[in-house]
Amino acid sequence: MSAQPSDAVAPEAPSPPVTQLVIGSLALVLIGGILMAAQFPDPPLTAPVLLLVGSAVLFASCIVLLTRQPVFAWGVLAQVGRWALLAYVVIAGMIEYSFVHNHATGTPLLVLTLMLVMFSLDVALSIGYSVARFAGPAQR
Repeated sequence: MSAQPSDAVAPEAPSPPVTQLVIGSLALVLIGGILMAAQFPDPPLTAPVLLLVGSAVLFASCIVLLTRQPVFAWGVLAQVGRWALLAYVVIAGMIEYSFVHNHATGTPLLVLTLMLVMFSLDVALSIGYSVARFAGPAQR
């Protein structure tokens, strides 16, 4: 039985490396958080702040790559991403509460808060993109 030309599956356009970039962003923010926790409550060194900036740059590049995709399941990304973001905002809020409860103030608290924001955004985008990437044509 030979394959008919109509049976051939059209090759998909290569997807951008969003998953790799967002996981890189997450890794940078986690490393920065570990460095912050190791020196807490002292003011942050330059390294955690640079890691936070690098994480934000990688996250922004993911958004730019996503917006340049001609066909994408934005509805699926939004639906899944919102629920994931809600869950991880709750988690980040509990972590934030522990720092505030332990009298964290000033610059260390600001840097840790921004790292928790990046953490929540990275995980939500990673989960949402992983689902939306494999959405069927009816959901695009």
